Amino acid sequence: MEAKGGNMSMKSLERLVSEKALKLGNSFPCQICVVGFLCGICLTSLFLAALTSLGTFELASFSFSSAFPPCNSTSQIVNMVASIDHRKLKWKSKADTEETDDDQVKLLVSTWDNLLLNNEDYFKKLGMNKSDVPRAPHLENCEESTRVKEHLDTQTTNRTVPPWINGGDEENYPLTRRVQREIWIHQHPLDCENKNLKFLVADWETLPGFGVGAQIAGMTGLLAIAINENRVLVANHYNRADHDGCKGSSRGSWSCYFLPETSPECRKRAFEVMKKREAWESGIVTGKQNYSTKEIWSRHIPKLWGKPWTYMKPTTDINGSLISGHRKMDRRWWRAQAVRYLMRFQTEYTCGLMNAARHSAFGEEAAEIVVSSVGDWRNKNKKKKIIRTEIEEHVWSNHKPWIPRPMLSVHVRMGDKACEMRVAALEEYMRLADRIRDRFPELNRIWLSTEMKEVVEKSKDYGQWRFYYTKVARQVGNKSMAEYEASLGRETSTNYPLVNFLMASEADFFVGALGSTWCFLIDGMRNTGGKVMSGYLSVNKDRFW
Repeated sequence: MEAKGGNMSMKSLERLVSEKALKLGNSFPCQICVVGFLCGICLTSLFLAALTSLGTFELASFSFSSAFPPCNSTSQIVNMVASIDHRKLKWKSKADTEETDDDQVKLLVSTWDNLLLNNEDYFKKLGMNKSDVPRAPHLENCEESTRVKEHLDTQTTNRTVPPWINGGDEENYPLTRRVQREIWIHQHPLDCENKNLKFLVADWETLPGFGVGAQIAGMTGLLAIAINENRVLVANHYNRADHDGCKGSSRGSWSCYFLPETSPECRKRAFEVMKKREAWESGIVTGKQNYSTKEIWSRHIPKLWGKPWTYMKPTTDINGSLISGHRKMDRRWWRAQAVRYLMRFQTEYTCGLMNAARHSAFGEEAAEIVVSSVGDWRNKNKKKKIIRTEIEEHVWSNHKPWIPRPMLSVHVRMGDKACEMRVAALEEYMRLADRIRDRFPELNRIWLSTEMKEVVEKSKDYGQWRFYYTKVARQVGNKSMAEYEASLGRETSTNYPLVNFLMASEADFFVGALGSTWCFLIDGMRNTGGKVMSGYLSVNKDRFW
């Protein structure tokens, strides 16, 4: 009865309140108050619900300018690639909210950022293990890759095909696979303590105005001399590697960027021998000072392999015609072989530079592919046990990192190069790009390398193409290349050209200027990297032809 009476009293009270409310509600001021009161209740309810929700969502600004493995995390990436501004997302369950694929893409790109930075705090905040993150197809495990390459570089004697050569004989310059193996054998004698062994020890060129390309071209000439004189070439100080990014013994050495040109044992022996005066007098060791500039730059190339350049397939297009031959075909063939050998394997440092560049340029596209393939990667990978099978370990691991394909590389050389060759505006390069696209209509991506700001700005007029390029301060006006490089600093002025060089070497097609030594060397890398049949369209011819 007490409960029943209580209910009756409550109903009476509700009727009384309702009647009063109805009367009061007829006044306009009261209507305003009621609406405000009800809105307050709604907002309070939403706020309390948010606080008690099981999932959370955090949005914060996260920017970085060094997508780089932790062992090589250095300041040069600040100037080499664009700062990437991603959102750091802390996810909530699908039950709490519907999240778009775009949100998942942003989260995945940000997560890859932090994997490269080895940012442990990031993963702790998310309550996520690194193994939960899908593999980034455009990134390489630099530590593992370098370990494999160093091992392969000691086993070339037992291989008929050098492991750094892609494609068959018909996809490379004549005799490429044989020549690469025999250069390696020449540079890695079995007994470096042999008293009859001779050396050519040389610093890299440091003359004012010599760019990276000229330095490499000079070293290819010294390698030719060493082979002709049956000497082991030992490349000594490399001034462009004398910066904080190159650690330990690799500082000031070509080995900061690529595996050394000879074995550690022979380097040690050469440096011991060169300290003895009689070794110089007897000719056991020679240096750059023993040879004239003409000998280094235009001396006869090694004749051990006959004249393979006489039957190179014409694949270079100038003014709509294939160039079947010219008076410097021997130099073109040899420089291609020499530069391929000197740059046969990247070091862990260079691998990191390439990871940073690919992630800056292609990271979002790679994330879109992964998200479209696996869906909600966060929940799926938490439930999935990651097991690396033998085919992943020994077969798929040899695949190169992903880049969007087909890709055209365009190198536009202007500035002070006008004193050496006819320079061309971007429009001429793009006309050649359009010719390639007419034949391959699926082509719509360009990796653009240039020192000129005006070229990058002009590229925005070509909306039918998608351009990628390193984000670095570029040259304005006609200042010399030496002045421009000095303004960038040694680290950046070395790293970003090498990234562009390697990107160009891997692209499906190439448009450049053969009058540029840099383009000449890129062409050589491509023609010893399985890309002979991709051809080469040039806006001009080599000035020495």
